[in-house]
Amino acid sequence: MYSIGASGFVVGAFLAVIGTPEMIILALVLSSLATVTTFVCFNAYVLDYISRVELGKCETLRMFYSALGWTVGPVLGVVLWGWWKPAPFLISGTSAMLMLGVFLYLRMGNGKLITRSKREPTNPVAYLGRFFQQPRLIAGWLFAVIRSCGWWAYVVYLPIFAVENGLGDSLGGILLSVTNAALFLSPIMLRWMQKRSVRYSVQTGFAACAILFTSASIAAAAPTATIALLFAGSFFLILLDICAGLPFLMAVKPSERTEMSAVYSSYRDVSGILTPGVAWLILLTAPISGIFAAAGIASLLAWGIAGRLHPRLGDARLKPVAISTFEQPVLEGGP
Repeated sequence: MYSIGASGFVVGAFLAVIGTPEMIILALVLSSLATVTTFVCFNAYVLDYISRVELGKCETLRMFYSALGWTVGPVLGVVLWGWWKPAPFLISGTSAMLMLGVFLYLRMGNGKLITRSKREPTNPVAYLGRFFQQPRLIAGWLFAVIRSCGWWAYVVYLPIFAVENGLGDSLGGILLSVTNAALFLSPIMLRWMQKRSVRYSVQTGFAACAILFTSASIAAAAPTATIALLFAGSFFLILLDICAGLPFLMAVKPSERTEMSAVYSSYRDVSGILTPGVAWLILLTAPISGIFAAAGIASLLAWGIAGRLHPRLGDARLKPVAISTFEQPVLEGGP
């Protein structure tokens, strides 16, 4: 499946070279499907090869090495698109071939615990029942959805707010590039997180987002202040990119890694549908700044849920602490 996903980028590049509008659209569809497929498989491999206590380091390295692509990619893609439309697809296809070559060289195969099924595979939808029976998985998935909604509010609606308030149509793009460049700070954030705990880091990220996004909505009469508050909030979204996915990844049972990886990846689609839908309802009765308030309220909800995580989540060993019914112990190698 990983090989098929990576090949989707390559095939999409060849279709884009044909140059007709229909082939360009098909290339975009293939690229989107390839992204989802490789993302699900990547999560499954991470859960199979990376120990619980190393997941934070893994997420940090992933964010750090993706910083260059996220910073340069949007601007370069637009420039290349104006020069020759298939050019961005060719870069994507070439990168995918390199990625696939490294994958085959590493000979990761089906992984250590992820093995070829000897019987009819279970419908992944059936695992939704198992998902809803595990509060820690639900909490981790909600963290991912709310974090992603925060990014939607920042990436999509900040530029619109800037244009509506006469701040120019390029300000949003400039701030996004600066924010993406801040991904290079992820190792520093990891060092800060390691001195505390996963629960403290997740709570800090969501608390800061709640305060800054809500304040940005209140300060809408001063557009520059709103933009500054949202920009500050984006740094805490990066912190959440590093730590907010860990509660889910650390709670998955080894026997359910493949299926739960697919469940976890659905947060992108849910947030991509939920955010525009909620924004549409808000804009019926409130200005665009109301969307920032909604993101702040959602972050406050996530902060409250994060307070019920186990205080030693992510530590190398479990120390005696008082826990509630929800706060189940997390042991290295266990569920």
